[in-house]
Amino acid sequence: MSNLTEPHRRGLIGAQPVSGSAGTDPEVVKSFSVGWLVAPAALWMTVFLIVPFASIVVFSFLGIDPDTRTPYFTLFYYGEFFYNEGFFDEESRRYLTLSIFVRTLGTTIYYTLFVMVLCLLAAYPIAFFLAMQVKSFKFQMALFLLAMVPFWTSYLIRAVAWLPMLGRRGLINTALQSMGIIDKPIEVFLYSEFGYVMALVQLYVVLSVCLILFSMAKLDGGLSGAVVARGASPFQRSREIMGAISLQGVAIGMLFIFLMIMGEFATAVVVYGGKHSTAGTVILNYYATANYSFSAVNAIMLMLAMMVGVIIILRIVDIRKEL
Repeated sequence: MSNLTEPHRRGLIGAQPVSGSAGTDPEVVKSFSVGWLVAPAALWMTVFLIVPFASIVVFSFLGIDPDTRTPYFTLFYYGEFFYNEGFFDEESRRYLTLSIFVRTLGTTIYYTLFVMVLCLLAAYPIAFFLAMQVKSFKFQMALFLLAMVPFWTSYLIRAVAWLPMLGRRGLINTALQSMGIIDKPIEVFLYSEFGYVMALVQLYVVLSVCLILFSMAKLDGGLSGAVVARGASPFQRSREIMGAISLQGVAIGMLFIFLMIMGEFATAVVVYGGKHSTAGTVILNYYATANYSFSAVNAIMLMLAMMVGVIIILRIVDIRKEL
C-alpha cells in the first residue's frame, strides 16, 4: 500500500517513486531538459553520420556533363553496378552471369561469414578458459591483457607484421626448412587465401574474446551449483548455462566482426597483394580515380548488404532481450 501513496516524479526512464524528502524540489527536476541532454549526441550524429551518408546518396545519382561540366541526375552508375553484357543472351559466355561488382560483393560476404565462424571457434575456448578455469582475478586480468597486446598497435602495423611471417623467407618457411619438413619455401602462405583469412582471424578474434568473456563473467556460481545438484552432466551444464549466458557476447562479437570485415580493404591489399578484390577495395580504387559517383554506388550497395546482415543477426539473437 505504501507504493500507492508514495509520490512519483518524471525521470529519464519514466515515472519513478521519490523516497523520503530527496528529489521533491520541482525546480531541480525542471532544471534538466531532455533536449539539452540529447543535443550533443544528435549534433555528432548529424555531422558525422547523416551528412556524410546524404552526400554519398547524392553522389550516387550525380553525373557530370563532359562538355559543360554541369551535374545532372542519372541512374547510369546503378545500371553499371548490376549490368553485365550478355546476361540475357543464351549464346553469350556471360549468359545469366552476375556482374563483376555483384560477384565481388558476394565474395566479400562469403569471406566475412567464413572469418566470423573461425573467430567464434577460436575465441570461445579462450574466453571459456579465462572465465571458468582461471580462478585468480589478477591472473585472469593478466592473461586478458596479454591477449589484448595486439590491439595496442596500429591496425596497419598488425597487417604488415604478417609479411615477415608468411613470406618465402619468413618465419614459418624458415622453421619448416630447418626442421627438414620442406626442401624449398612454400608460396601458399603469402598473397593467398590462406594468408588472407589467417590475418583477418588474428586481427579480429580478440574482439570476440573480450565480448564473450564479459558475458561469461556474469555467470552466477549459485546457478551453476543448482544445475549440478539436479544431476546435470558437464556437457548439459555448459549447454544450458554457458550457452545462454554467453549468447549475448557471441551475438555482439559476431555483429562487430561482420561490420568490420565487410568494409575491410587494407588486409586484402597488404596480405593478399591486391590479387583479391573486396567491396572495400573496389570503393577505394574508384575513389582514387576520382570516379566518385560509381564509388558512392558501391558504398551504398555495401551498406545495404551490411544492413541486411545486421537484421539477420538481430533476428537470430534478440540482443535487447539478452541485455
